[in-house]
Amino acid sequence: MLIHRENRMSEVSAPLHAPFDVLAKTSFFSALNAAQLQKIASIARLEQWPRSSQIYNIGDPVRYLYVLLDGMVRFAIGVGGRNASAGDILEQGQVFGWAALVPEAKGRIATASCMNDCSVLAIDGQELLGLMEADHSMGYKVMKQLNLLITGTFTSFAAG
Repeated sequence: MLIHRENRMSEVSAPLHAPFDVLAKTSFFSALNAAQLQKIASIARLEQWPRSSQIYNIGDPVRYLYVLLDGMVRFAIGVGGRNASAGDILEQGQVFGWAALVPEAKGRIATASCMNDCSVLAIDGQELLGLMEADHSMGYKVMKQLNLLITGTFTSFAAG
């Protein structure tokens, strides 16, 4: 497991949450079978972020899809390099960082900020895309959820 301290990641030994169990309880991944969940769990890592940390900012490289385990994250979409609104508050079990599953994405279009101490499951986007390519059933189910997530994000953004 990794822990974020003073804007740097460092390893700690005992995980707080088992990745497979987290995925099995997350609605985004609820349509997947145990074998598919295990494959995704194998490419995920646990991270902890202290209050007021930025998990990512507008323009940051796109690498991970996140599942929020503990804490609250403010998610704000940006326009012209700045946050366009106060943003949504994400809570336990919600998925964010969907740009990691959009191959053409060059950088983050939002910020994800910890409102308090947070734990997340970080899933490597490129590796997940590879798993989805190899298992089209998994790919279809994940992309179906991704479509709902992106649509919800932009609907919320448009509503202000």
